[in-house]
Amino acid sequence: MPGPQADPDRRWLDLELEDDFDEELEQEIDDSRIPAALQELRQVRKRSSITRETYFRELLRLQAELVKLQDWVVYRGLKVVVLFEGRDSAGKGGVIKRITQRVNPRVCRVVALPAPSDRERTQWYFQRYVAHLPAAGEIVLFDRSWYNRAGVESVMGFASEAEVEDFFRDVPEFERMLVRSGIVLVKYWFSITDEEQQLRFLMRIHDPIKQWKLSPMDLQSRVRWEQYTRAKEAMFERTNIKEAPWYIVEGNDKKRARLNCISHLLTLIPYETVPQQPITLPERVFDPNYERRTLPAELYVPERY
Repeated sequence: MPGPQADPDRRWLDLELEDDFDEELEQEIDDSRIPAALQELRQVRKRSSITRETYFRELLRLQAELVKLQDWVVYRGLKVVVLFEGRDSAGKGGVIKRITQRVNPRVCRVVALPAPSDRERTQWYFQRYVAHLPAAGEIVLFDRSWYNRAGVESVMGFASEAEVEDFFRDVPEFERMLVRSGIVLVKYWFSITDEEQQLRFLMRIHDPIKQWKLSPMDLQSRVRWEQYTRAKEAMFERTNIKEAPWYIVEGNDKKRARLNCISHLLTLIPYETVPQQPITLPERVFDPNYERRTLPAELYVPERY
């Protein structure tokens, strides 16, 4: 039986674990909020087929494996690039959040580039993406990538037919070159139905804290759904190469999509547990002559909560 002293220690550990768990719970609650204007759609959307308990248990287990993968990437000096593509609101950002939530941002970073500047438009098309490729011991997650040319630029007329054709001719060799250089290149496409995208867009329109996610290009993507479908089919046909194949993630169920994607990613990069040196917390050094100064009250953030 543990002694009386163990109870406070156990409680402290429980609180730490609760804080860790709440970080994901906050995001989960945010995902499930339904604005008042959309309450009538509550019955339209299907509840996830995976229970919340199972989702959290599996997510935390997979995130622990991602930490091991991260350590292995650093240990072996690997270079990993993961592309996340798909229709607007398909869930790319959600899975990227869960991948990066518990790993080291100095090892695993996200690249989400804005529209190209006037100068960048005159450069070799791939040039601005090359600048963000990983060095040894790094993982780079592209939240949209050079495949913008095959998608939004093609559909919206931001690139000419000749430029799109040049892209399709060049991208397979560009990606083969990346793989030959030692980069592990993974490409995910998140797929959702027309109806699910409509529901998610309505959520963004009526939810003030999500409206920033909705751009004029997103609205046009609804109008041009079939054009985007044809562009996607052409992209798969011409860029699904054996050195860097496409993997499609069914995204209508957000929870399952996140777990399936992370689980699959872990299978693509063989990794082992990295040997770690035991860590011992050193004792604090006390100076009997040091007297802590009293700081002015105005330096402190007001404790409103």
